[in-house]
Amino acid sequence: MNDQSNGTSWLAATLPVLELAVMSVEAVRQAALRIGATGRIASDPVDPERVAAAFGSDKLFRYDGCGPSGFAPMSGFFAAADGWVRTHANYPHHAQRLAKVLELRDSGREAAAAAIAPRSAADLEELAATVGAILVRVRSEKEWNSTEMGRAAAVGELTEVRARDDQKPLTLRGGERPLAGVRVLDMTRVTAGPVCTRSLALLGAEVLRVDPPQIPEIEWQHLDSGHGKRSTLLDLRRDLSVAQALLDSADVLVTGYRPGAIERFGLRPPPGVIRARINAWGDTGPWASRRGFDSIVQAVCGIALIESPDGTTPGALPAQALDHASGYRLAAGVIDALAQQVADHRGRDVHVSLARTARDLLERPGQTPDHMSPAQPTERATVTHGQLTTARPAIPGFDDYPRPPHQWGTDVAAW
Repeated sequence: MNDQSNGTSWLAATLPVLELAVMSVEAVRQAALRIGATGRIASDPVDPERVAAAFGSDKLFRYDGCGPSGFAPMSGFFAAADGWVRTHANYPHHAQRLAKVLELRDSGREAAAAAIAPRSAADLEELAATVGAILVRVRSEKEWNSTEMGRAAAVGELTEVRARDDQKPLTLRGGERPLAGVRVLDMTRVTAGPVCTRSLALLGAEVLRVDPPQIPEIEWQHLDSGHGKRSTLLDLRRDLSVAQALLDSADVLVTGYRPGAIERFGLRPPPGVIRARINAWGDTGPWASRRGFDSIVQAVCGIALIESPDGTTPGALPAQALDHASGYRLAAGVIDALAQQVADHRGRDVHVSLARTARDLLERPGQTPDHMSPAQPTERATVTHGQLTTARPAIPGFDDYPRPPHQWGTDVAAW
């Protein structure tokens, strides 16, 4: 799996990130074969360089020659009085909540560091949770595993697929685009969910992404994962009937919200729809209702300390691997759920969590603390459309996506 020609490897890290990445992409390929996919996906092997490019796509992304802006000033690791914390404030509303926790008017990094330094990491974590800000205490793997949430996150399948009693007939066509004719309503954001729905679009599904207009997506993230989809804006407080009509005609609903979120807005999934969900912490345990991102999960479950560059300062994986691997795993679960529905007409729930994916990574053998720097994917792993350059599909058999991404929110809310 490793490219050793220059002494380095794709996605090199202490933990076996490349193995996790390749196996998650292979899960999609195998699921596609089970529904009759034909063509090069059946014969081409998974290419580790293209997998590494897709997982580390932020490093290759270019729009009009410019790369993404990266993490916001108040996002990252900060030293507290009794350890380290990790914050996430890339979205303006999260930055505002974090500033409230830290009692700041200035959203700069220096001001945040000064506010955090004299305070307890545990106290800050609990205070942040009460106001919906995203700040967690950095823990060791042993410490996380001893917590109620850590134990809950380790339970269950990597991809949970559960049948329901409600039914809807379904036919799949097979062929090079085996999901042709399948409608997917995409209500996800950031990385993991969009990676799932981008994979479904690559295999032929009609994907319509729906976002709330009051919370704009980070534009480069949308362009990086919006291939093959359409994107529209609906405010569920006034456009609920439109959203419900779209959902009533969908075969798959993919959400990235916490448990029960869309139901609280009044959306009602119709009988037989495949309900796919991805979240940070899973559906059980004391953190099930908390917000979370890849970097946050890495920090609390021990990955950040395992990947420390000096044994003390927290580090990170060479890519947002929990997000990407979870997204591909969810896509594979959706495909399998659709295949099962063809046979018995029953709807299904499919669920993946970042914390469960993290546990899978931590449990894999073969840690290499003396690893060299990760190899950088070459231009052969990228594709360019006009001003936009992104990673090629990681799923084998496809040199490009069916079409480049649309600008966020510019499509009609209709199938």
